[in-house]
Amino acid sequence: MLVKFLRVLKIMRVVIRYGLDHMAMSSLPHARTGGIAKRMVFWRDLSAPRGVRLRRALEDLGPIFVKFGQLLSTRRDLLPADIADELALLQDRVPPFDSDLAIAEIIRSLGAHPDQLFAHFERTPVASASIAQVHFATLKNGREVAVKVLRPGMRKSIEEDIGLMYIAAAWIERLWADGRRLKPREVVAEFDKYLHDELDLMREAANASQLRRNFADSELLLVPEMIWDYCSTNVIVMERMNGIPISQKERLLAAGIDLKKLSSDGVEIFFTQVFRDGFFHADMHPGNILVSTEPATFGRYIALDFGIVGTLTDFDKEYLSQNFLAFFRRDYKRVAEAHIESGWAPKDTRVDELEAAVRACCEPIFDRPLKEISFGQVLLRLFQTSRRFNVEVQPQLVLLQKTLLNIEGLGRQLDPDLDLWKTAKPYLERWMQEQVGWRGLVERLKIEAPHYSKLIPQLPRLLHQALSQRVETSQPEPELLKALLAEQKRTNLLLGLIVYFGGGAVAGVLIMQIYWHWYRLFL
Repeated sequence: MLVKFLRVLKIMRVVIRYGLDHMAMSSLPHARTGGIAKRMVFWRDLSAPRGVRLRRALEDLGPIFVKFGQLLSTRRDLLPADIADELALLQDRVPPFDSDLAIAEIIRSLGAHPDQLFAHFERTPVASASIAQVHFATLKNGREVAVKVLRPGMRKSIEEDIGLMYIAAAWIERLWADGRRLKPREVVAEFDKYLHDELDLMREAANASQLRRNFADSELLLVPEMIWDYCSTNVIVMERMNGIPISQKERLLAAGIDLKKLSSDGVEIFFTQVFRDGFFHADMHPGNILVSTEPATFGRYIALDFGIVGTLTDFDKEYLSQNFLAFFRRDYKRVAEAHIESGWAPKDTRVDELEAAVRACCEPIFDRPLKEISFGQVLLRLFQTSRRFNVEVQPQLVLLQKTLLNIEGLGRQLDPDLDLWKTAKPYLERWMQEQVGWRGLVERLKIEAPHYSKLIPQLPRLLHQALSQRVETSQPEPELLKALLAEQKRTNLLLGLIVYFGGGAVAGVLIMQIYWHWYRLFL
């Protein structure tokens, strides 16, 4: 209880020091900003811009609040631009914890000392963040691995700070003029979920395994293999990846990496994850990406840290592809229609009004050369414009926007002339053709084929049951009986053809014919 009380006092001190109370009170109607606190607290400085003061306050409050600020920076649909830009500068600058604590956690989680588990274990960590730190090691079979260990006491610390955040969010909602629009309690709940997901390292290992499987045949992306015998909730062991950090442009050039290809490959990796798999690495900032220098995989991306991933449904993918292609073609009416059809804009929204708002948002952007247009900023401005039409920005799209901004910024850091639109358009058009063309139909029929194999043998029994129920409820007419017998013969013939020819696509077409005749008969 005393620890919690002291934590509250520290938060209050930081709030007053950086004038966050002044920032909140200034938005209240008829509020007297400045007030007594401004005159009494001599160490209070309001000269810095509000975004800078908020960033410094979060840094003083520690790693959990820093991560919260990082999440807030992605919610540009809710925050003023100056605050979102400043929060985007937040970095996890966390000193490593004692190696003895890491060893104790490994013993507790894996049941043995690192000296027993590994041929060699480096006590000095190679990386440290707010949630975990990483040590290099070598398995007894000679394989080099990386050992990720959860920071001790994180769960308790997080739950205490999250509890305080919920209290603060409730007060913000009551006192700040923009409180309700900012949805602080929903944002804290979203942050709570992400943090607890990151605390389960087995979840991260599973994410990595899925991404690795998705790109098993890819020439673009490498994902470390998880060593499952050494994985637990608090400790995971994975294949050690060797490469150059993607932010070190000079080293990449010296190694002979083609930066233009690397830049366009990043865009293709992103769209492949989003539109092919609906499963994407949602934390692809430069600190989580290496470039392979191994001869067999030279120039490929290496992804690290899989604590945060995003998922998209087929509905989400179709919505996004339609919007992106409509943007490419400046078809603002289609953008407006897609918002309303998706249910993200109210059904009574006038298409022409939303179309006009989107046009006003996007036309000034398109007057610039395509290579200077920020794809992520277009999405951001669309979200901001849509706000006045009560469009709810979906959480999965917020993660997507964050990732797109990361990829776009990274791509243009590598190649200032990157035309992300030109790179993305053919991919999106090809994906749409695969979805709506014959290829897409065949693929979906293949997916449904196992269901057909179970249904087809049951069709005679199901038809007999339907006919029996029909006879019991009413006396059929002679013509109806003849029609039913004819339909039974036709069904038997069709079933014979299905058995003879087989194949998912043929089965699907024939079953659709059967259902159509039944529908006409019993309607």
